[in-house]
Amino acid sequence: MSYQLPPLVWLRAFEAAARLSSFTAAAADLGLTQAAVSHQVRSLERHLGFPLFERLPRSLRLTDMGHAYLPPVRKAFDELSASTVGLFGRMGERPVSVRAPISFAVLWLAPRLRSFVAAYPDIDIRLCTSVWADAMAQDDADVELRFGDGRWPGCDVGLIDDQGSVPVCAEVLCAEIGFSGAMTEFAPNHLLHVVGCEDLWSRLFRQIGAAGVASDKGVKSDTSLAALELAVAGVGCALVLRSFAAPYIARGQLRLAADIELPLDQAHYLVLRQGERRLRPEVALFRDWLLDEARRTPLSVAS
Repeated sequence: MSYQLPPLVWLRAFEAAARLSSFTAAAADLGLTQAAVSHQVRSLERHLGFPLFERLPRSLRLTDMGHAYLPPVRKAFDELSASTVGLFGRMGERPVSVRAPISFAVLWLAPRLRSFVAAYPDIDIRLCTSVWADAMAQDDADVELRFGDGRWPGCDVGLIDDQGSVPVCAEVLCAEIGFSGAMTEFAPNHLLHVVGCEDLWSRLFRQIGAAGVASDKGVKSDTSLAALELAVAGVGCALVLRSFAAPYIARGQLRLAADIELPLDQAHYLVLRQGERRLRPEVALFRDWLLDEARRTPLSVAS
């Protein structure tokens, strides 16, 4: 089979020039002269029979054909780099730095991370966590995991987990209050709240037709992780993401208080900032693994 491909160096020059909007900047990035990069791009354009750039006085602008050609070229480079690292090992010593809210890191990522470590033992991971994602510094993470509406300008975003929240409690609390199955029995004093999500209980009660139930009392914590541990201790009923509750239910520490799920208008996303440099192959491997894990059947939750 004969592949109808232009030389790889031409494609590399095109990708760098498109990323940096400059032949001069692309030359510095690739360790070549400006004339060499310009010549390689012109050779590619002659080969394809279409102009890929508009040459402006101080910069470059992609033509319509250039815009159309750039995504598959980048995807091919990313896949080739990731495959090379996956098969032959990484070339450098820099770890993949991952930033995530602490509850997501402990309850969603940790149970799954073993498969990445097993598949790529030569790639080091540096996991940084914070209670509030917005409080994290934005300048040094290769990959960020955020909870929000998915709209972050200047970022590439991939959906990770959009499950709703479920009510979970410990058997000891059910016995203490004589729980018969009605969610209103936990109100007003046995509800656990997560700071920033205090309206979830009122929304849940409206969903089940109990809008008048007092839902603003109870213990408040700053993370879903803390709310789950409070629930295990029998302090109250927690309303948390289904995927967060899954490990606790699987271990028999908590049970679903009712077969109810509250839909949310926010979700967890993988976020990559659009920078001037292409993704390192290690980062591309982690991104692809994480998105693949997100597409798999989630951790089961049984009552």
